Amino acid sequence: MSIRLVTFDALHTLITPRWPIHVQYAMTFEPYLGTLDPNSIKRSFKTALKALQVEKPAYKHGSQNWWAEVIKRTALGAGANPRILDTSLEDIVPRLMNRFSSREGYRIFEDAHPTLRALHKRQIYTAVISNSDSRMRSVLTDLDLPGYTIPIVLSEEEGIEKPAKEIFLRTIERVNSMRGERIRPVQCIHVGDELEADYYGATKAGMRALLLRRMGPDGEGTHVVDGEDLRGVEVVEGLDEVLRYVQ
Repeated sequence: MSIRLVTFDALHTLITPRWPIHVQYAMTFEPYLGTLDPNSIKRSFKTALKALQVEKPAYKHGSQNWWAEVIKRTALGAGANPRILDTSLEDIVPRLMNRFSSREGYRIFEDAHPTLRALHKRQIYTAVISNSDSRMRSVLTDLDLPGYTIPIVLSEEEGIEKPAKEIFLRTIERVNSMRGERIRPVQCIHVGDELEADYYGATKAGMRALLLRRMGPDGEGTHVVDGEDLRGVEVVEGLDEVLRYVQ
């Protein structure tokens, strides 16, 4: 059965941080909190992020407060002075939020635009499904994501996250409504770097899926879980490989 729609994850699939997140945090923290060890920031950021994803899934109560808490816990975990942090947080949070709202914080992978253009030329629809807050929309716009790559479906706005099959099915329904089509899940492929959220989330929704595992420096941010089993999983090393799956 021919493929009519290809959906893409955003972070580490279409785009990636311009510099490692912990480095960008360290740069932003320094004028306010002094020099903090980037490796300590890296560890505390991961801990804070995982905790908030469990405590407040899908950016419960709003992304601004959600990220403010991540930033606060990250700084404290990296050894920031609590008193100075309290007085500086109202300046640090908006600076980091703004940085990660545009090309200042992110870059697009070199194979993203050519792949999207090639799919468009073949009259295959494209869309984005991301467990991100609403800033991802401005990031993708600033990085010149083609206007035909719609809809952009974000977990904060939908109130649900991958791997829930509902967010995949909701995206297909939205494409059908926008395009006047009757595309079924079996006619769709989802591409992303997370085994559980992207690959199995999509397949549970009845879609086909490709797990993206970039090689070299571009793959350093890929979401890899210790002990994951990739037997039977369709893996690609770049977005250009997606094209042969839709032929």
